[in-house]
Amino acid sequence: MDYSDLKHAVTLDNDTLYQIMDDFGNDVWNYAFFLTGSRDHADDISQEVFIKAYQGIHTYRGEASLKTWLITITRNTVHSYRRSRFFRQSLGSKLFSIDDEKTAESSALSSHSRIAPSAESIVMEQHYEDSIWEIIMSLSVKSREVLILALKYEMKIHEIAKILHISEGTVKSRLSRAKEKVQKELGRRAE
Repeated sequence: MDYSDLKHAVTLDNDTLYQIMDDFGNDVWNYAFFLTGSRDHADDISQEVFIKAYQGIHTYRGEASLKTWLITITRNTVHSYRRSRFFRQSLGSKLFSIDDEKTAESSALSSHSRIAPSAESIVMEQHYEDSIWEIIMSLSVKSREVLILALKYEMKIHEIAKILHISEGTVKSRLSRAKEKVQKELGRRAE
């Protein structure tokens, strides 16, 4: 759906809101999860993001894509959420592996190839993918956030810089360090 007309919108009708939620709901939820490490917090934050988008559509100027606008709202909501007492009390220090949907997607992609992969190769691939996400989730929030925006959401350096309110050079250096840490840890685990 083309959302270019939304930059002039004063309000959203329910059908448009549902379409936005359908188109971008997974992106918002996944980003909230990557920042918080909690499925419950990601659920709460996602709901709040779409409420804010519904109530604040008049603030969308169309300077960035609607997805980038929603990701920015998600980031700001996570930061507000982190300051709340509830979040600080309920946040665990556990590392979470990639969710089952990602593993299912990976298996579905593999099943479309001409030669069906062996059960062993599927398990190894899932284990490798889980290890990568575990490493990513163990990075500092700053490193993880830049890496996720670049790799998962395929945002450009200038978009990331705008969302995070940092310079493009800072984005590049954080991204480089984050990739290096992930590769180093993967190498260590492979030994």
